[in-house]
Amino acid sequence: MNEFFSDLHIHIGRTLTGKPVKITASKNLTLSNILKAAKYPKGLDIVGVIDCHSPEVILEIENLLEAGKLIELEDGGFEYENGVVLIPGSEIEINDRYCKGPIHVLAYFPTMQALKEFSNWLSERVTNIQLSTQRIYEEARVVQEKVKSLNGLFIPAHVFTPFKSLYGKGVEKSLTEVLNPDFIDAIELGLSSDTNMADQLSELHNYCFLTNSDAHSLAKIAREYQMLELKEPTFKALEQSFKNIDGNTIKANYGLNPLLGKYYRTTCANCFTQKQGAVCPNCGSTKFTMGVFERLTQLANAEYKPKRPPYIHQVPLEFIPGLGPKAMDNLLNHFGTEMNILHRVKESELKSVVKKELADMIVQARMGKLQVAAGGGGKYGRIQKND
Repeated sequence: MNEFFSDLHIHIGRTLTGKPVKITASKNLTLSNILKAAKYPKGLDIVGVIDCHSPEVILEIENLLEAGKLIELEDGGFEYENGVVLIPGSEIEINDRYCKGPIHVLAYFPTMQALKEFSNWLSERVTNIQLSTQRIYEEARVVQEKVKSLNGLFIPAHVFTPFKSLYGKGVEKSLTEVLNPDFIDAIELGLSSDTNMADQLSELHNYCFLTNSDAHSLAKIAREYQMLELKEPTFKALEQSFKNIDGNTIKANYGLNPLLGKYYRTTCANCFTQKQGAVCPNCGSTKFTMGVFERLTQLANAEYKPKRPPYIHQVPLEFIPGLGPKAMDNLLNHFGTEMNILHRVKESELKSVVKKELADMIVQARMGKLQVAAGGGGKYGRIQKND
């Protein structure tokens, strides 16, 4: 068994010809650039790219296969020339007759054939198949059935965020209002929650939890990720890790302290001041964006919490005060990748490259010990400098 770092929710901003896929994502966020950046500077081993249904992205995958830069693996997935494994997927917006509001879901596929078949099926049910996260005109359970018929993986995305998520908008109390619980392979937590918070819901105890970046730029890749223990980095082994089959398992989740997430606490929808009463004390508005903390307080019903892999509140390097581009380049030149800096480099080695104060903050970031001010209403929390 070997350890592999994995981020399974990365968007594509543009195709090779410059056409938009995820309109709000960076223009340099192409499939090839993602596969390159995943290796360096990020240090990831497996990436899930969730806009691969787009026909021009499929064409890019086919071109890479023909050029020998990408190899389709026997047990599913695609290996890039630098060793990074691509798990192709799609993010879809569902708002059927059972939903209280729109929800986002993720689907992943093991082969090119399955990916192309899903793209063709999806194209008949969305307005623009070229774009990311399109509203599908189909019921959620039918989407689940289609994904599973293609031996795919079905995962509700960022399930607690206030907008376009399962518990944020989609259901009143239970995922069974919208989804078939037997056709869910894992639950993606999102940036404003962690394992301890999510396990307040008893119906989630049967699913593994994923921590992914939802990256809209190359820099945001691996701001959340998981360490997997697999026999080999393939689609089959990834699927088995979700259910601890044949020794394949999720060894640890690395994610933001929920306080750093954009939607942790309920805030004024107008000025983002944290809610303290029925009226915003700052601007007088009575409209609020409910935070994940408050929403989970409404839903909590579990009498115990199951045993899970450790969830480590790791702070991404870009969040650390004082770690600017020059210092970051210096660290990467010495230690190779962000995963090396966060997991493998000794404290004494860090101090030989950057100032002691900055090295201390990196070590504290690894262990989630930095002081954090809560985010909310669409604004990230922040790291507070030590006095």
